[in-house]
Amino acid sequence: MVIQESAENYLETILILQKRNGTVRSIDIANELEFSKPSVSVAMKNLRNNGYIEMDKSGEIKLLPAGREIAQSVYEKHTVLKCFLNALGVDEQTAAEDACRIEHVISRKSFEAIKEHAQQIGNQ
Repeated sequence: MVIQESAENYLETILILQKRNGTVRSIDIANELEFSKPSVSVAMKNLRNNGYIEMDKSGEIKLLPAGREIAQSVYEKHTVLKCFLNALGVDEQTAAEDACRIEHVISRKSFEAIKEHAQQIGNQ
């Protein structure tokens, strides 16, 4: 399944906000990403139309299974890559920024190799 990087970022942000706050609304996403509310509204409509999220009458956004799967995958990549870069001596901010870019383009095979290596380093 291939979706645009921006959609992956929105789904990952929804997952992070759900973990942090319990509930998510468009304004929360706009504030987190520093995007305009109209831009976020358009994105939420697209994610809803593609079956990744649902929004109730009060405006609460929830990930549907397909959206949750993508969000968790992107979040896992981000977390592992950021920690791996930190372990290599990259500062926190740079590691987070680079992980955010890499998470969208890295192949599953390369990611799994990095993840396995990172786990081996952690077990030493």
